[in-house]
Order: sequence, then structure tokens, then C-alpha cells
Amino acid sequence: QGQLVESGGGLVQPGGSLRLSCAASGFTFSMYAMSWHRQAPGKEREMVAAITSASEVRRYADSVKGRFTISRDNARNSVILQMNSLKPEDTAVYYCKGYSRNSNREIWGQGTLVTVSS
Repeated sequence: QGQLVESGGGLVQPGGSLRLSCAASGFTFSMYAMSWHRQAPGKEREMVAAITSASEVRRYADSVKGRFTISRDNARNSVILQMNSLKPEDTAVYYCKGYSRNSNREIWGQGTLVTVSS
């Protein structure tokens, strides 16, 4: 079936940092491109960062370039989003997603809430 479980969200002050983790199980993690998405209240879900299966390519939304870093560990079936210099507008529920081009299959996590506020 495949499952993704996010962790690491919470409340942080502006300028602070958080590290989100996504643990994968039940599918061949190393064959999937992975990405982080977020959805703020009243807004559409948007892609924040993405990484290919062997970490060859990483992409970022313009709003987070230079502040967020995506990485993955295929041996541990995990993907990380390191978020620095957080701003109030980064407040959202953050979701982890896996995508396989071969099977045209998507797997989503349940989300973790990040709140940036003083």
C-alpha cells in the first residue's frame, strides 16, 4: 500500500528553524521522487521542495529558496525538510508526497502543522 508519516512540526518564533522528517514504509522508497507541499488556511496546496529518487535534482519554490533544504536517505527510507529563517507566512500544514513515474502512483502523508508566530 505504502505509507508516509511526517513529524517535526510545531510552534517556532520568526527567524527560527524546524526540521521536518518523513518516514516511508510499504513501498520501494528509492524508486520514488519525493516532495514537500504545504497548505495554509484558505489557500491552495503548493509544492515547497522536491528531490529526485537518487538526489540528482532538487527544486524549490521561489518563496523558500535559500531558506529550506530538502534531502533524503534511501537507506533509511526518509526525506527531510530543513527550514531556516522561518517567517509567519510559512505557517501551514506540511505534507510529504512520493511519486513514481513508472507506476504513475502518488502517496501522501497525513501532514504536520508548522506555526511561525511570536
